Amino acid sequence: MPSPSPRRWLRWGLVAVAVLLLVVGGAVAVLLAHSPGNVSHPNVEFTAPPTTAAATAPPERKPMAIDRFEWPRYGYDSARSRYFRAGGRLHPPLRVGWTFEDYALLEFPPVIYGKTLYMVDDDASAKAIDKRTGHKLWERKLGTLAAASPALGVKQGLVFIPILSISAHSPGNGELAALSTKNGHVVWTHKVPAGTESSPIAYGDAVYFGDQSGAVYSVNARTGHVNWVYHASGAVKGGPALVDGTLYFGDYAGRAYAVDAHTGRQVWADSTSGTHFGFGSGNFYATPAVAFGRVYMGNTDGRVYSFAQRTGELAWATATSAYVYSSAAVADVPGVGPTVYLGSYDGNFYAFDARSGAIRWTHAAGGRISGSPTIVGNVVYFSDLGSRSTSGLDLRTGRQVYSFPDGAFNPIVADPGAMYLSGYSKLYQLLPKR
Repeated sequence: MPSPSPRRWLRWGLVAVAVLLLVVGGAVAVLLAHSPGNVSHPNVEFTAPPTTAAATAPPERKPMAIDRFEWPRYGYDSARSRYFRAGGRLHPPLRVGWTFEDYALLEFPPVIYGKTLYMVDDDASAKAIDKRTGHKLWERKLGTLAAASPALGVKQGLVFIPILSISAHSPGNGELAALSTKNGHVVWTHKVPAGTESSPIAYGDAVYFGDQSGAVYSVNARTGHVNWVYHASGAVKGGPALVDGTLYFGDYAGRAYAVDAHTGRQVWADSTSGTHFGFGSGNFYATPAVAFGRVYMGNTDGRVYSFAQRTGELAWATATSAYVYSSAAVADVPGVGPTVYLGSYDGNFYAFDARSGAIRWTHAAGGRISGSPTIVGNVVYFSDLGSRSTSGLDLRTGRQVYSFPDGAFNPIVADPGAMYLSGYSKLYQLLPKR
């Protein structure tokens, strides 16, 4: 028999490849259709508030006088709920009280204690700002690169500043610096060779944060001496949340963790569901929010995840159409129920049912959303990179009720009398219109 012509071999080869692609494609389709990455297990333990008027955990603190008010960390409370309930009088319309020009990128918002805002810009310059006037009280240059919010140790009179690099414009050779809140003098530094962009949390006599190598530290708040170090599987870029003596965080290997805050021992660790099918896992850049007995985190695989706080069991994972760098804000909304709010790189802002992961509503922002929202009263605020503007949406409906022509990442912190908006390189005080 004559041997087949080259064209016939080519045709048969193409047919074989096509059949193979159909088989593989069908298998992938089946896997994706049944992927536990897009699941809802609403019966996974969930602490439903007694009524929809109840507050999310932790319980609301007693109202503070404005001059003694604390917003001591990224995300407001230790659970990183990003929910400031005492802001009812700050409902739009709003007016600008003062403007502070920083001349550097403001990727993360300030923290508040008493009459002062404490901030660090992306050029690693830490500043204290009089929140009544917008005047700079002190400034301390700590390095060349930063990308996190400070944390306050009110008891120690210190503000803790994470630095990605003290000498370069890429991560590495960083530190955690403790500065006096009064004058900005450096009290101690803890060297972090890999650099850190993890917004720390100070609680009692300890400060907790992660670094680019995957280390999570507990250091003494007064001295910077190490209490313990836990090693995750990938870089820990988000800040840890702290609830009932347990730290919660994610890493760049796509794993979520719970670690005992006193000992550094692992309580649980869980990976994103894609790894069960051999697919590459996404990364957790976001800082988790803990509420309703669940841990909520967005992932660069485009999904938002909910894990059981006690066991780490996956409760739900709901897909957006692009990366989710945004940290979640969580609230129990009267008339709606427990809800998770965040934005995606797909240009949409989402409200999810906190128990099931079902989407309650979406708002088309038009530009990529990289930063995290904050809830003040009954409005959720976020910024988008496309328009470099900030929007405020009604918690219940997603209807836009506010717009401001600046903002890129994490726009809002507040006290009972004012909101403070981080624009691209300016900080604004926002007051209720008279």
